[in-house]
Amino acid sequence: MPLALFVLWWLASTLQWVNPYLLPCPESVLAAFWELLDNGTLFEHIRASLGRSLGGYFMAIVFALPMGYFFAKYESLHIQSRLVLESLRMIPPLSLIPLLILWLGIGEVAKLTIVLLASFFPIYLNAYSGFKQLDYRYGELAKTLNLSTWEKIRHIEFPGALPSVFTGLRLGFGYSWRALVSAELIAASSGLGYLISDASEMARTDQVFVGILMIALLGIVGDVLFQYGLKKIAPWSLK
Repeated sequence: MPLALFVLWWLASTLQWVNPYLLPCPESVLAAFWELLDNGTLFEHIRASLGRSLGGYFMAIVFALPMGYFFAKYESLHIQSRLVLESLRMIPPLSLIPLLILWLGIGEVAKLTIVLLASFFPIYLNAYSGFKQLDYRYGELAKTLNLSTWEKIRHIEFPGALPSVFTGLRLGFGYSWRALVSAELIAASSGLGYLISDASEMARTDQVFVGILMIALLGIVGDVLFQYGLKKIAPWSLK
């Protein structure tokens, strides 16, 4: 399929089935890639996007995993907070951009907040589901072994919920990556989203394609790394 799509792209651009301004040929995109790579611009934008994405993403992990655990253990807390959390979950983070700019400015804090909001709920919901569905016999095992609360979490509950947690982490990374790039299209001076927006204004469609392809490539690499980590840390979840 990738080869077929590439051949179709090459034919459509080379035979000018589509205006070259709208669909540059692969050679032009490759030339633009080397141009951005040679002057260091591409690395600068990738570094900016990865820094923002990972920063907001890890902030979401810090909040989402403990909340998922405690709400699964204490159902009363989950019931009391459900309305607020569900309301926030239904609001697209990108719709909050104008408000966040007013509150936090156009600096990094606003972008990190967008990433945090985008990736929080996939991580939280999967962690909650994983801890909630733990076999009750795990609790009996912890009592039999006379484990402390921390030992029970570390050796029994967290490993048992790890497949669901990893699913949430994978989904959260994808959401954070997409939300960040969208935010950079609106308010940023660096990053892959800014690269796409700036290239579009300068009528450099070839550079737009470079930005889009880099977003896809980095997203795929991130997902592969998550699957590799899951295979190493929790191989039982793949059976």
